Amino acid sequence: MGSLSEDGGRLFFRSEAFDVKKSNRRKLSSRTMEEPARSIPVHTECDVLVVGGGPAGTTAAIAAARLGADVVLLERYNHLGGLSTGGLVIWIDRMTDWDGQHVIRGIAEEMLSRLGPDKIAGPQRQDWGSRDPAKAAYWSLRSAAYHNTVTHSPTLDPEWLKAESLSMVVEAGVHTIFHAWGSGPIVEDGRVRGCIFESKEGRRAVLAKVTIDCTGDGDLYAQSGADFETQVDPRDIHGCMNTAWTFAGVDMKAFLHFRAELPEQFSQFMARGRAEMQSFEKPAVSWRDDIAVFMGPRLAGYSALKVEDLSEVEIRSHKLMIKHLAFYREHAPGFEGAYIMLSAPQLGVRHGRRLLALDRVTREMWDGRIAADEIGVSPSLAPKFSNVSVPYGAIVPSHVKGLLAPGRHLACDATSHSFMREIPQCWLTGHAAGVAAAIAADRGVEVADVPIVELQSGLKAQGAFLQKSRQAAIA
Repeated sequence: MGSLSEDGGRLFFRSEAFDVKKSNRRKLSSRTMEEPARSIPVHTECDVLVVGGGPAGTTAAIAAARLGADVVLLERYNHLGGLSTGGLVIWIDRMTDWDGQHVIRGIAEEMLSRLGPDKIAGPQRQDWGSRDPAKAAYWSLRSAAYHNTVTHSPTLDPEWLKAESLSMVVEAGVHTIFHAWGSGPIVEDGRVRGCIFESKEGRRAVLAKVTIDCTGDGDLYAQSGADFETQVDPRDIHGCMNTAWTFAGVDMKAFLHFRAELPEQFSQFMARGRAEMQSFEKPAVSWRDDIAVFMGPRLAGYSALKVEDLSEVEIRSHKLMIKHLAFYREHAPGFEGAYIMLSAPQLGVRHGRRLLALDRVTREMWDGRIAADEIGVSPSLAPKFSNVSVPYGAIVPSHVKGLLAPGRHLACDATSHSFMREIPQCWLTGHAAGVAAAIAADRGVEVADVPIVELQSGLKAQGAFLQKSRQAAIA
């Protein structure tokens, strides 16, 4: 997690981002081709269609199915979990607030509880919120203490998170279709009625009463006519991309000792790495002391919405992985016997689009106000800010019916996106979308007209945390 700083009255989330000169690109053709009209087979029909099986999509599918909805989940890869598994973002950012209160709960909490002690690592519950200097110093090196406060920010085994995510989806009765790329919404009279997907069987369609866009980049809502924005501040890391990787055969205790106890030598080590590689990253701990994860280097100046940019980031990231291995084996204590364990099968994208919706999360909402249509509570970026109440309107498109859009592409300003894009917040908003979609499909109402009290009651029944003033109203 990077550092926080004030700049012109606006809060920025800072970490090292590397500007790179793009490679020479081949000239793109200006020609177009006409595609003949054709009939598309309807693969199946359902109550709720979830497109994308990342953190938001997984919780959405489980939540809707547990309310009795007939749910279909389309996923382009062979696993669930998105960046939390396939992207090797195995560090789960804060699920507690700065007082140690567990605020991101529900299906997310249940999912993590299914991981055995050898598959997840982090502070014990009694230490969440601790400001004990020794504990904070220990966990700050292990990605679980910030601003001198211990938080519930575990690291986990991505393969077991894949397994438990799939188990929960199957147990809920969700029909999951892997290797299916949701390529375009089916829109009739301003209403999304399902999605076309591409697969080995060619182009097929799924029809649904309610569709949930969990693509992460708003691919469906962008094509359906919903309004959105794409800009990010170039000084923030949220527009950066990279492919993460893991090295095994390491001794992270030795490396962390080097980093904490020999700061001058560690500073020299980092400076040498930057001089040799320009784009240079330090490792983070994983769920095991013999495995290190590299979440960067974060490459700036690329767009998650351009295929040539995505391709170049993959190429650069894999080249950097090889260079890092050689450098760390030669110069880093604890990495003498390191070897490549895995490069992430999913590219690490932080930002593509942000929805323009009925409401949105903004910097002004960090003052502790409670949204009337609250669907969950997010920790704030720093102890000086209050918890952030997430409104249902932030996942409901303004001008498109039949569609919900939880996950990192929800409606928020660029500053609030710094935490609303994280995995726990995606679990939170996906959970709410699943409950809302099930209610809308069952009642035959628009997603914008889902009764908030019923939505909040459904979330509470599934273990989600809502702030006390709202909980009292729906108890």
